[in-house]
Parts: sequence; C-alpha cells; structure tokens
Amino acid sequence: MKWFFTDKMLEIKNLHVEVDGREVLKGINLHIGHGEKHAIMGENGSGKSTLGLAIAGHPRYKITEGDILFQGKSILNLDVSERARLGMFMTMQNPVEIEGLRYGKFLTESRKALSSEFNIINFQKEMKDRIFDFALEEHVLNRSVNLGLSGGEKKKSEMLQLSLLQPKFAIFDEIDSGLDIDALKNISLKINEFMDKNKGCLLITHYQRVLEHVKPDFVHVLLDGKIVKTGNYELAEEIEKFGYENLK
Repeated sequence: MKWFFTDKMLEIKNLHVEVDGREVLKGINLHIGHGEKHAIMGENGSGKSTLGLAIAGHPRYKITEGDILFQGKSILNLDVSERARLGMFMTMQNPVEIEGLRYGKFLTESRKALSSEFNIINFQKEMKDRIFDFALEEHVLNRSVNLGLSGGEKKKSEMLQLSLLQPKFAIFDEIDSGLDIDALKNISLKINEFMDKNKGCLLITHYQRVLEHVKPDFVHVLLDGKIVKTGNYELAEEIEKFGYENLK
C-alpha cells in the first residue's frame, strides 16, 4: 500500500461504532494534523474510550458507517498489528497483565517487528537506560508484563513502550488516572518530549489536570456518542469549573 504526505495525519469521517450490538459512536468527525495535540473530554459512558479503541483497530468495536484515514489512506481493513506498523500506538486505560511474557522480551520483539534496522545489543542498552527515566526498576524487565505492578507503574510501563517504539501517532486513554502528582508531571513531560512537528496525539480524559501539563491545541467534548463542542484549552477550564451540564 502506498502512503503519501497530507497535512491531516488522522481524519475521521462520520464514524459510527457499535459495541455488542449497541451504537456508541453516532457520527464522529475529527481531523488531527501533524504536530497537533487534541484532547477528548466527556462523562463516563460518553464514548471516549470507544473512539480510541476503534481508531486502534480493536475487533470488538464494529464500525458500521464512516471511515478512518491515516496519512491520507483508509485503515478500516487493517488489523491492530498493521496499524501499529504504520506508526499508531495506544496506551490503555487499564493496562493488562500478561503472565508468562517477560516485559523485556515483549519490548524487544515489539521494536524488532517495527524496525527494518534492529540491533539487539544497542536496543537492550537503550531499554535499560530509559527505564530509569520512568522511575521504574530494572528488574521489571525480567518480570511478566505488568504483573504485580501498581496502577501508576503500569502507566509508566506504557509510556516506556511509547519512548522505545517511537510511533507517529499516539492515543492516550486516561493516562492520568491513578497517578500521583509527581507521576503525572513525569508522564506529561514524556508526552511533551514525544511530540514534534511530524507527530500527533489524542488525549482522552475526564479532567483538566493532565491538560495543564500537556497543553492541547484543540479540546473536543464528547457526549452521548457525538462531539458537541470544540475549542482550545479554555474549554477544558470551562468544563473543570462548570461541568458538562451546560453542554447538554
């Protein structure tokens, strides 16, 4: 498949998504340009995580209408691994534990699958150097993926994956949940370090606090499966002050 440059890194057109036979997203239109940080805010059950998982290609989330374009081409027929190879990445709201799969092995094989030029010795050194940037201990690399880690440590683990895999586009699904103040600042710093003019990201959150550190270019409010308002960071401040009732 041939890919070409477009100013729109990600474009979502009239997206309708069903989960277990129930329509959750009801016509989402959104585009994210290169170098842009977008935030999706909304109440519980509004469809925020569904949007992220549909973009990432989770098979449970059935797209019944509309399209998702990445760098100008539809990705509807691509599975999760194919989208990852194109440069898409998603941190999970509740990172899963994978017993029996060593975390260091998982990171190594993931990087190897995405890189045409892979040197295992250089990568292992990079992996050990970077783990300390996320306040994780080196022994985590020899443990099963996320097994026995706290909620905050699991989020740091996901951000370490982001740092090592260096995707083009990242979806952060409630990356701020379960974090103390110091961990939130650390992870926000890593998101800002990840971003440059050739990358894009979508932050999914309930609250303003992560957006205080990762200032979004655009904020979208998602209610009952539809984007009801779009603005800048001031919209997040408005929601923090007045809640979502004024937008219904």
